[in-house]
Amino acid sequence: MADSRTAAKPQRRTGVREAAAQATRDSILKAATKVFAKYGYDGGSVEKISKAAKSYDRMIYYYFGSKEGLFIAVLEGIYQRMDDAEAAIALDASRPVEALTEVIRFVLGYYRKNPEFVTLLNTENLHKGRHISKSLRAREYSSRAVAIIAEILASGAAQGLFRKNLIARDIYLLIASTGYFYTSNRHTLTAFLGEPMESPEAITHWEDFVIETLLRTVRADEAQDNTPPHDEDTSKWQKSQLAQSRARSS
Repeated sequence: MADSRTAAKPQRRTGVREAAAQATRDSILKAATKVFAKYGYDGGSVEKISKAAKSYDRMIYYYFGSKEGLFIAVLEGIYQRMDDAEAAIALDASRPVEALTEVIRFVLGYYRKNPEFVTLLNTENLHKGRHISKSLRAREYSSRAVAIIAEILASGAAQGLFRKNLIARDIYLLIASTGYFYTSNRHTLTAFLGEPMESPEAITHWEDFVIETLLRTVRADEAQDNTPPHDEDTSKWQKSQLAQSRARSS
């Protein structure tokens, strides 16, 4: 008598293969981020990246098409990570002063904690943005950041706290420039100014100064006292830096 039971066909483990493929792609991207940050675009060879990823050159071409395609993916990745981190902040636009302060603290802190982000952008700027200009996703991340600021500014204007003629892109650029420049040039500024720009006191002072400056820029009431409030710690730090500067020049 024939056995009526049929043998079960083996399941194709597509999920496992997809997970492995994604892991390989992620490993290559992670390695490429470090290699490009260390050696730049020209010095970051496919061979160095595949070795760092413990993979093969052909896998880079398989997943990204070319070295340029990989570099674009790296740039998109660093933008996306910053965008995701900013989206995770609990911002309350109905409290515009506090919300804008949080955005400023986030941007300055993100640049400081992620120096590879700044290094990679420096590299791309040396190439006049020719790689990131080919990205179809980069503008998504910038538009979200500007949209967040636009919402905060609109709320502040509606409450009579902020000026009504502010352009969100301008405020975004102002915030980004204060964080980017400080981080990008921290080593040369330390040597040039003779001050420890990476010390906790210097970083805190700069962050407080940027926040105060931005809030003064956006506020509606420009008739307020222009004397900036300084806490005791900030005043002590400023006096110590002034004394050191005088000592160096004497």
